Amino acid sequence: MSDAAAAAQSPKLDDLMLAMDVVDTLRHDQRVVEKELSANLSDEALIERLREIYKGQGIEVSDQVLQEGVKALHEKRFSYKAPAPGLERSLALMWIDRARYGWILFGVLAILAILAAGHYLLVTKPEQDARAKERQELTVTLPKTLDDDFADVARESKVEQADKAAAQIQADGKAALARGDLAAARKDVADMEALLKELRAVYVLRIVNRRGEASGVWRRPPNNPQGRNDYLIVEAVTPDGTVLPRKILNEETNELTTVDKWGVRVSRQTYERLAAEKRQTGIIESNIVAKKERGYLDLDYVIPVVGGTITKW
Repeated sequence: MSDAAAAAQSPKLDDLMLAMDVVDTLRHDQRVVEKELSANLSDEALIERLREIYKGQGIEVSDQVLQEGVKALHEKRFSYKAPAPGLERSLALMWIDRARYGWILFGVLAILAILAAGHYLLVTKPEQDARAKERQELTVTLPKTLDDDFADVARESKVEQADKAAAQIQADGKAALARGDLAAARKDVADMEALLKELRAVYVLRIVNRRGEASGVWRRPPNNPQGRNDYLIVEAVTPDGTVLPRKILNEETNELTTVDKWGVRVSRQTYERLAAEKRQTGIIESNIVAKKERGYLDLDYVIPVVGGTITKW
């Protein structure tokens, strides 16, 4: 078949466009369609009605075009039917709107990245740093400190009591380090440092001898209302005049307290002798109760004491 013959049999573009317009007119003019179809009119009557519509608009439409339009309406040839919901339709819509979804995805990923970075900086990294610091303590810092302090104690000590105490602390510390008990190891190191500090301390136990302050007091024992305990109020003073706070056990309450001054129990005779000295001269000349020398733990008492201390009076 020649191109001319094929073209003669094919509908003209103008006729096709008019047929589409007919369908569009019928589809959009619901009043016309509902009225004509509800009356069960034939296609000829519907064509006649359409002819009147187009004639009123000043448009001449051939019967062939009107017939094609009505036929196309019945066949829904020029109607758009949305695809049924499904995966392919959803993917197609997402592809069409990919730019917006891309920005949404970018925003979500950015938020997740910020949250992940914040969690790392605020939670994960501090935890990692803390664990690394603890490992450093257990494997390097504490073992070295424990050994160094133990060696210092051995050099400073002049009494077997300190040597035995240091050996026990070191053994406990090494055991704690071996089992990874950081808290116990820290305590053992602190105990060794306290022992070393005590060995190095040099001071005298001096009776408080200042105006307006008591140099001695007497107390009724809580468990013996008829008895009497006599105390000298003392303080630990270094060679440069510094007053050292000390941990003292109160025999009346059984509480261990760190204080600057406390009462040391003495005999009635010693108490009365020193009280008389203060009444006569206003001061106590022989005010040194004991001396603490470097390398020792115990005090060397100059004034005899009975034993027992108080921190409140």
